[in-house]
Amino acid sequence: MSTLWTPDGEHQVEPDTSPTTQDTELSPEDQERAQAMAEDMAAARQKIAQVPASMVVNNHLMGFFELAAIHLSNQPPNMPEAALAIDALGAVVDKLAGRLGEDEETLRDSLQQIRLAYVGLERQSQEEAAAPASGEEKPDA
Repeated sequence: MSTLWTPDGEHQVEPDTSPTTQDTELSPEDQERAQAMAEDMAAARQKIAQVPASMVVNNHLMGFFELAAIHLSNQPPNMPEAALAIDALGAVVDKLAGRLGEDEETLRDSLQQIRLAYVGLERQSQEEAAAPASGEEKPDA
């Protein structure tokens, strides 16, 4: 028997006796499918291990760019969600400067473009909020 410390003190912990995959009987078909899945996962891991990490990171960074663009293109734009994706993209690009490979300049350009789009939409939103609603009479001067 082991113990677990919590802010409320030490507690006795019983070992987990729930059945695991190894304890349960799988049909021969299920065993074959599980083995095929494990082999597919191992092959995928091997392929990823052969790709430079910068390519995988850059792919994820472009996902941040696309996520920001999706939120900016909503009607109305979802500015807080777009800002999070843009900030995440910027944080990684800035922190990994010089380590992102040959696509680093493209990532920096993409970051600048999405930031400009964000600022443009934010200004437009502020101008629309400040403009008198259509149909209102303007006060006489």
